[in-house]
Amino acid sequence: MSKPRPLPNIGPHRLASPVILAPMAGVTDRPFRTLCRRLGAGLVVGEMVTSDPSLWHTRKSRLRMDHRGEPGPRAVQIAGGDAEMLAQAARLNAEQGAEIIDINMGCPAKKVCNKAAGSALLRDEALVAEILDAVVAAVDVPVTLKIRTGWCEDSNNAVRVARMAEDAGIQALAIHGRHRQQRYQGQAEYDTIADVVSRVHIPVFANGDITSPEKARAVLDYTGANAVMVGRGAQGNPWIFREIDHYLTHGERLPRADDSERRDVLVGHLEALHAFYGDPIGVRIARKHLGWYLAGDARFCDEARRELRATFNALDCAQRQQRFIDELFRHDPASAPARVAKAVAHHGTRAA
Repeated sequence: MSKPRPLPNIGPHRLASPVILAPMAGVTDRPFRTLCRRLGAGLVVGEMVTSDPSLWHTRKSRLRMDHRGEPGPRAVQIAGGDAEMLAQAARLNAEQGAEIIDINMGCPAKKVCNKAAGSALLRDEALVAEILDAVVAAVDVPVTLKIRTGWCEDSNNAVRVARMAEDAGIQALAIHGRHRQQRYQGQAEYDTIADVVSRVHIPVFANGDITSPEKARAVLDYTGANAVMVGRGAQGNPWIFREIDHYLTHGERLPRADDSERRDVLVGHLEALHAFYGDPIGVRIARKHLGWYLAGDARFCDEARRELRATFNALDCAQRQQRFIDELFRHDPASAPARVAKAVAHHGTRAA
């Protein structure tokens, strides 16, 4: 077993574990962040918030900026392509309680890149430097940066950007081991991350395809990174944070969460979504999370998962969704699709 690394700091903040929840739009809302933190994430980063304050009045932006009741450090990610506007957004978020400001230069989404934001910024290193300098100068809290390896295979500039970030005063750097044109296709590569680690003195977090404790250990050993950042690997599997942390510390796997705990986590997650979003949005958002949970549940075959997902997606109120979870963990998994469908069909409904 490799010797455990010291836990990294982001400015004055010591991470509780070397496993970080990556910011994901439409996923890392307050209910999910709270759940992942409870299950072992050393840091959780919220969904990216536009740097244009004139758009913050929308319900979506208000919810993305809602960190009430969360333990610190509270990390807020901002996205945009204008240095002055990003600096202003950083100041306003810090005034509202953000303890870490993260700059998004990694999002591959077309609607973000078309606005010269996210990973599109990696094509303009002069603008990258301007943004980094402006945001760091604007706030007293630590500023971090998330990037990809570059815009495309022929423009791998992660090392140059990392050096610029360190020179500007960035406190930590997360790198997704893909260039923008890959989006989420193919396999992440870690040579670039290892190269960056060898050339800077700030903490580096390795991101991309971290889906198991063994993979996390291998990536840390190969790259020398200070921590791993988990994104899609946490969808439907928030237990991954404590599993990785335990494996890194003890060199052995934790037993899989038993059905009682899995039921309690699903029930609690759905309750939190319903309370946070209200109807009908909470009901809709619960559908994608349940789909991810089912995808990772080895008790069910592919056909059963499809049937269960179809049944759940047709449910139109919080009560019937909770009834679904109650029935999901009763008796024999092989009979679950028919049994769940029958139970929710006879349960009272309320239009969502």
